[in-house]
Amino acid sequence: MAAPVRSRPALLTGFHFTKPTLAAFSERGDIVGHMDSPTPTVADIPPGVARAVQAIVSTGSVGISDAMMAALPRLSLFCCYGTGYERVDLEAARRRGIMVTHGADANAPDVAELAVGILLASTRRLVRADKMIRRGEWKQRIPNRFGPIAGLSGGKVGILGLGAIGLEVARRLKGFDVEVAYCNRNRRSDVDFRYFSNVVALATWCDYLIVCLRSDASNRHIINAEVLKALGPRGHLVNISRGWAVDEAALADALRNDVIEGAALDVFDEEPYTGTELLEIDKLVMTPHFGGGTEHAQRRMTDLVCRNLDNHFSGRPVVSPVPELREWANSPDAPRPR
Repeated sequence: MAAPVRSRPALLTGFHFTKPTLAAFSERGDIVGHMDSPTPTVADIPPGVARAVQAIVSTGSVGISDAMMAALPRLSLFCCYGTGYERVDLEAARRRGIMVTHGADANAPDVAELAVGILLASTRRLVRADKMIRRGEWKQRIPNRFGPIAGLSGGKVGILGLGAIGLEVARRLKGFDVEVAYCNRNRRSDVDFRYFSNVVALATWCDYLIVCLRSDASNRHIINAEVLKALGPRGHLVNISRGWAVDEAALADALRNDVIEGAALDVFDEEPYTGTELLEIDKLVMTPHFGGGTEHAQRRMTDLVCRNLDNHFSGRPVVSPVPELREWANSPDAPRPR
């Protein structure tokens, strides 16, 4: 049976968006269904809509597989709400004529803000101190109750991935009297921070390592036991990029055995986090992937998705294709609505 003729594109969502965000998407097309699963399969496509869906708005941590694309014959656009796109099969998308966009730099200032916040929470033991008071354990003033605390001033901060978010982190750290260095695939010509060509060297140099990567298959578990050992017993790790950049088993082992002093995670390998090995480690600060959860970031990311939808369905190049598809997005061969 042929899909019904529509004057507005048929949209499918794969993330729990706010009501204002859904309302903005509804102005661009008809939302014909929603997928609740954090790792959707063909079985999660709502009944009766597969042959109608022309665009999906989801996240890179949810992603889309080749099999899902094959089950949606009219799909020509997949919009990632946020920066990452690590679980999107880009090779299949190109082969099947599906453009993929992402949030680019829309949430960078807000994610950077949280990175600094949870770095402070980890280094200054804020969560542990709060719990101590609530448990009624503050009965006398004891110096070094949580061990010696270095503080950020005079420290060395390594940033793994000096893209938009990494740069925003560096800007916010200027007021803390720290030295900043970074590791990137390539040295940047527009900054004067010290450059390291590999993460082990960066971790060996720094006191605090902040992961700001756009995760893909090439950097899965880039933070492993070797890197954590290099960071050292006074080191702290912060991850606000994507969960699979960090080997969580290696991190748990490093924290339990004092290989590093502390860590803070806003992202996890599987989300929501349902594991147990991290939960009882009091030297770990955890937040539920809400670095981009401010009102400002939500508005910017919503606006960017809407602009991508508007452009694609009016025959213009999308605004923020993922880097691997930029050239294709601006070529005569770019995907067109079906």
